[in-house]
Amino acid sequence: MKIFELNGLKSTLEKSKNIVIVAHKNPDGDAVGSSLGLSLLLKEVFNNKNIQVVLPNRFPEFLEWLPKQEQILFFDQNNSEAKKSINNADLIFTLDFNSFGRTGEMSQELEQSKADFVMIDHHQQPDDYAKFSFSDTSIGSTCEMIYLTIQHLGYEKFLTKEVGECIYTGIMTDTGSFKFSSTSSQTHRIIADLIDLGVENSKIHQNTFDNNSLSRLQLMGIAMNNLKVIAEKNAAYITLSQEELDLNDFKKGDTEGFVNYALSLKGINLAVIFIENKSEGIIKISLRSIGDIDVNTLARKYFNGGGHQNAAGGRSELSMSETITKFEKILTDEF
Repeated sequence: MKIFELNGLKSTLEKSKNIVIVAHKNPDGDAVGSSLGLSLLLKEVFNNKNIQVVLPNRFPEFLEWLPKQEQILFFDQNNSEAKKSINNADLIFTLDFNSFGRTGEMSQELEQSKADFVMIDHHQQPDDYAKFSFSDTSIGSTCEMIYLTIQHLGYEKFLTKEVGECIYTGIMTDTGSFKFSSTSSQTHRIIADLIDLGVENSKIHQNTFDNNSLSRLQLMGIAMNNLKVIAEKNAAYITLSQEELDLNDFKKGDTEGFVNYALSLKGINLAVIFIENKSEGIIKISLRSIGDIDVNTLARKYFNGGGHQNAAGGRSELSMSETITKFEKILTDEF
């Protein structure tokens, strides 16, 4: 599905004085990269406007090298400032999500806002809240869509190396370092443009992926030891309990990419990781697949989640053992 309704956005941008950019709760590389990249670009275009990124909560440590990330307001930490920015906004960009509910406690502020909304997102089944929309499920990352939006607005001359670093990071992380099927020739052309802009691709990969802590590597070892294979269903899953996380000094983002190791097994087409979060009373679930297996539908149908055909997330309010039993029954029923 593709929606491209950005006509009039440029004139609205020129008229707006207070612009806010938001992304989803537990922001990943694409959410942070698109938000920071767009904000830095707009600050190059307009030096007389208030442009603020507001995120529901902090992002993983491996993204803390991104340029100007210290300027972000976090709704859970800078609550009064964040609310003030949203309430005073003339225009709000919502990036990498398509339903206010994906922003957690921030959703109420967005629902009450009188601002015009811009949705730029690549997930399925968007809500109808935006005056301007760019929604395309065939594109691998919101950062790629941000680059296309910059071109549509005629703002390419305002691209800087810092903007490019943010956009590159989001494309890289959301395409699995360019290996997912959503990576297109267009993706590679944009990456080439960013490298020509001065973006150091090897440095970004190193900053993002090669700064592991000892505790993260030890946690990965536990995750691999917990890996279970259901060969007759071409499926595999990983479990991590709260105790295992705590014993290895777990920090946000430490389990990023673990599920892909399960998917890399020969003959495996569906992989899932189940991570216990006792403070929220849930099991967090990440699903990955190869080919025609639609994990977005599985996540929506069984785990109160969603995402893309080959990458989705969800949650379970059952115990870990009950969640695993439910998942194994799903495999029997669906496959």
